[in-house]
Amino acid sequence: MTTRENEPRVGASGSEGVTLNVFSHAFLILWVVLAAGPLIWVAVTSLRSSGEILSDPMGWPAALHWENFSHAWTEANIGRYTVNSLIILAGSLTGTMLLGSMAAYVIARFTFPGNRLIFMLFAGGMMFPVILALVPLFAVMENFGLLDTRPGLMIAYIAYSLPFTTFFLTSFFRTLPTGVQEAAMVDGASHTRTFFQIMLPMAKPGLVSIGIFNFLGQWNQYLLPLLLNNEEEKNYVLPQGLASLAVSQGYRGDWGALFAGLTIAMLPVLVVYAVFQRQVQAGLTAGALK
Repeated sequence: MTTRENEPRVGASGSEGVTLNVFSHAFLILWVVLAAGPLIWVAVTSLRSSGEILSDPMGWPAALHWENFSHAWTEANIGRYTVNSLIILAGSLTGTMLLGSMAAYVIARFTFPGNRLIFMLFAGGMMFPVILALVPLFAVMENFGLLDTRPGLMIAYIAYSLPFTTFFLTSFFRTLPTGVQEAAMVDGASHTRTFFQIMLPMAKPGLVSIGIFNFLGQWNQYLLPLLLNNEEEKNYVLPQGLASLAVSQGYRGDWGALFAGLTIAMLPVLVVYAVFQRQVQAGLTAGALK
């Protein structure tokens, strides 16, 4: 026979769960507002005229001024800066992923003297502030004739991103099963073929995740181009162009074009993350689910 004393008391725990649920949802809503609010404000402001922006910075557009984007793309040279960034990013991102994955594969899957030391050197590279290397980096680039050149900027981007890429992918390659690699070696596959045709496709989630992080970091990089690529304005990358546009708009007053340029700069980042969101999550959680 069941008595009321033996029944579970769910009233208190239920109310605590509801309170925690309300608090967590409120926190998430606040976080979304803080994260997405500035992006929405920039996008809305890019469709307003300069007079509206100055008179009411937080208002809505009375009419949609799409010509701001055409002015930013042509007259403010945002189109040229975007093309420069895409060209440099194509070379630097490819080099970073190729060299980083090869180094991580060797460190993770092979045992040799100095293996641990090399891994610690890559890990230590993440703790070295890039600002401390600006003076020697400038001297090295000048001695090799790589200042104000696209290859020089690509090399600097690769060196900047390689430590974290290698560190991340080393941990990921260690989670991959060894049986497939051993079977390929038994069948006579070379180390190169095993890496490119077997291990690299298996590491796709990790490659996509670190590729997105490198894309964001290199796309938004401003300090290295400011040091190594400041001779001719036509060779500026997008962050440099936006900074130059911000200074010039202080005198011209075309604030709509400035915000349109910022919107153009944000679009590739948002599109890339929206397309590869699931792959990024899968790559970050693959090691934990292993």
